Amino acid sequence: MHAFAALLDSLIYTRSRNAKLKLVADYLRTTPDPDRGWAMAALTGDLDLPAVKPALIRALIETRIDPVLFRMSRDFVGDTAETVSLLWPAPVVPVAAEPLTVSGAVDRLRHLSRSDAPAELARMLDQLDPEERFALLKMATGELRAGLSARLAKTALADAYGVDVDLVEELWHGLDPPYASLFDWVEGRGERPSPVDVPTFRPFMLAHGLEDARVSLEEYAAEWKWDGIRVQIVHVAGQTRLYSRTGDDVTGSFPDVAAAFSTPGVVDGELMVKGEHQGGTLEDGGGAASFNALQQRLGRKVVSAKMLADYPAFVRVYDLLVDGTEDLRVLSWTDRRARLEAFMPGLDPDRFDLSQVIEATDFTELEAIRAGTRDAAIEGVMLKRRDSPYTGGRRAGLWYKWKRDPLTADCVIMYAQRGSGRRSSYYSDYTFGCWTDDGELQPVGKAYSGITDEELRQLDKFVRTNTLNRFGPVREVDKTMVLEIAFDSIHGSTRHKSGVAMRFPRIARIRTDKPAAEADRVETLRRLVT
Repeated sequence: MHAFAALLDSLIYTRSRNAKLKLVADYLRTTPDPDRGWAMAALTGDLDLPAVKPALIRALIETRIDPVLFRMSRDFVGDTAETVSLLWPAPVVPVAAEPLTVSGAVDRLRHLSRSDAPAELARMLDQLDPEERFALLKMATGELRAGLSARLAKTALADAYGVDVDLVEELWHGLDPPYASLFDWVEGRGERPSPVDVPTFRPFMLAHGLEDARVSLEEYAAEWKWDGIRVQIVHVAGQTRLYSRTGDDVTGSFPDVAAAFSTPGVVDGELMVKGEHQGGTLEDGGGAASFNALQQRLGRKVVSAKMLADYPAFVRVYDLLVDGTEDLRVLSWTDRRARLEAFMPGLDPDRFDLSQVIEATDFTELEAIRAGTRDAAIEGVMLKRRDSPYTGGRRAGLWYKWKRDPLTADCVIMYAQRGSGRRSSYYSDYTFGCWTDDGELQPVGKAYSGITDEELRQLDKFVRTNTLNRFGPVREVDKTMVLEIAFDSIHGSTRHKSGVAMRFPRIARIRTDKPAAEADRVETLRRLVT
């Protein structure tokens, strides 16, 4: 556990991507099985220890120290695991035990009932130092937040042993932690794992931003960029799985889509909810609702019959990766498109339709067509090189995304909250609002990205020196600081008093030049609702 704690601590305070890769690679090369396999499961979010929940940890620490002291400390630190690891009192009688390993901790926790978990977790915390306690709690709750994505952890493994990360990604979902066969293969002790009859994930092909470039439509095909979530649907041996762009299995959230896909193969497409908000139609019977409607379905482990009826999901298909058992990814986009068009009639037309190619004679005409995307509530345009194979990740010159320009609004900071991880010492999460016709400031969104470290320090100082009230970890501030907020679109919302919700809000700049009274009005944002 000591080595894993040191790794986690280093990852949190390391900003460089390459440095993070080296830290993980070095850990994997020097850590024995099965510790490194369980560590990889934790780093990639594939470790499930259902007996340990944040509420259990909070209840446990409050039996050891003054609950008021814990809550005040938690508000200041901004992270439960870090607070508990620092405040956990040393046992009256020192615990004599063998050093706790990652695999030992997992073995003890994964088979516990919820009634036995508090006592066992307390025994483990008693024998660890603060850094190890922090690592244990983060691992147990699945909330590492070490600035390391699952993809980056797998890249580190690939780099450590000189194998292709896309191949690791494809094998991953057919293997179980602690991945003994995977490590046997990368270290030359065994054959490459070959999951049979398992609906495994293939890495998505991604796009670069087009920026100010222009391309030839003889070389590139243009498609609309829809406002949903990218999914991959796999059907093998009677099993269907839906994977998100990050490789997470989201089948449980969309059982209606999974049940409708029974043709052997793998497709790539945009998952949306039916409605009249976005452009084209399922055979002209109805288009897509806003992303706000899709959010009602995201992240749900159990989907009620009412939810399925009120927010019916469908997929607009972009690409065909596997047809039956034939891998098509080496083919050009043109050839895959032809195969996809032949594949589509075998799918349920009520749940799947084909993303249409935009007809334009040249790039100038395409620019004019793209200019109308906001009226159609479409995110923008995708440009795909006609001779491009389907390759995982971003490859220069193959695919481009040409998003519509963001909307902006001048908003006033109302509340601030501490961040997490590297930002846990700063007030970095800001709730902002706009004015009603009655002169009331109503919240319209929350953002924490888009600012530099220097701007973060500037805003943190503003919050500390202009606090009006404290509500646990949240501070209400004097309504004098204006932020220019950029966002992709805005939707009606019954969850917000203002009646609106921003899509992808981020801080564009700090408007110290603008008086708060001159910030935008809620009515202005309501007119932008799509």
